Amino acid sequence: MPVATKRDYYEVLGVSRDASPEDIKRAYRQAAMKYHPDRGGGPDNEALFKEAAEAYEVLSDTEKRNRYDRYGHSGLNGAGVHDFSHMRPDDIFSIFGDIFGDIFGGGGRGGRDARGIDLQTELYISLVDAARDTEKQIEFTRNDYCDHCAGKGAEPGTKVTACSTCGGYGQVERTTGMGFFSTRVVTMCPDCRGRGSTFTKACRECRGSGRVPRHRVVTVKVPAGIHDGQAIRLRGEGEPAEGGSSRGDLHCYVRVEPHPFLQRHGNDLVCDVPISFTQAALGAKIEVPTLTGKAEVTIPPGTQNGEMMRLARMGMPDIRSRRVGDQIIRILIEIPRKLSKKQQELLREFAKTEDNSVLPESKGFLDRLKEFFSTRDAG
Repeated sequence: MPVATKRDYYEVLGVSRDASPEDIKRAYRQAAMKYHPDRGGGPDNEALFKEAAEAYEVLSDTEKRNRYDRYGHSGLNGAGVHDFSHMRPDDIFSIFGDIFGDIFGGGGRGGRDARGIDLQTELYISLVDAARDTEKQIEFTRNDYCDHCAGKGAEPGTKVTACSTCGGYGQVERTTGMGFFSTRVVTMCPDCRGRGSTFTKACRECRGSGRVPRHRVVTVKVPAGIHDGQAIRLRGEGEPAEGGSSRGDLHCYVRVEPHPFLQRHGNDLVCDVPISFTQAALGAKIEVPTLTGKAEVTIPPGTQNGEMMRLARMGMPDIRSRRVGDQIIRILIEIPRKLSKKQQELLREFAKTEDNSVLPESKGFLDRLKEFFSTRDAG
């Protein structure tokens, strides 16, 4: 299946590569208004909306933009670019608060009932772990309430008053348009930035933001049968909203590391097992790897290259039904590249004894070949 190629970020926003920060911001605002899902439009609007958000996040950040200009999309690995494809529009609002507050209202960081910010991380597990219910600890850093000021942003003991601009609500209203086409828009208060209060001295720990980076360790319950790339949502483990107590969620994307012998196909596991041509001809007993250790498999005489053998219920469990798949052994017959003189003599002796009657595939091929040339020569 072909891998989708990301479009150039400058092309997404419709700006030149030497565009100024203001040009980029203006272009993003226009794209956001055009493709926002709430404004209707075609079925692809939400994807285009998220694509524009990703482009703006990179091009509005000097360091990320420099990396992108030098190395393209591959240069952004590990640069902390959000995966907007898995976000809701509200989550994007939380990241670009001021811009969306101005355009759509009520969707930015401000507002006492605003939803917190979602975070995302990755968890790497083995295929063996993916086959059973397991628990893993993950560590991450999130912006959390400052303990020194209880998230208020003011130095304890400092006089805190209700914001005169918004009257303590953290939001202000304005009307756009005229008459029948007028619209009431609620945006974050520009003076208190959604807190609803102002103070004379900022907190010495958080410098007035009310937030500090905090290391956190949580346990993730990974269900048996999970696939690579699937996400587990940890509710309330994201960051708190400005001026509100609601927290976002943490989206933990599971990455299943490749197994040295087993490849997953749905809920089945496929293992390629090489055997010698003498083992294939005479039959043999061999050991094959499984998720739980070794298993002995009997190779019947006359086994052909590519034949498959099935070990029932030794695959992966279905994440929903818990029904376990099978392990499939695919036989690969190896032909030696070098033979000793003695081996060559033995094989020549054997070749003299070969009978096409016991080689149905060869006999059938030779018969068809003979008939083909006879018909062609007769014509």
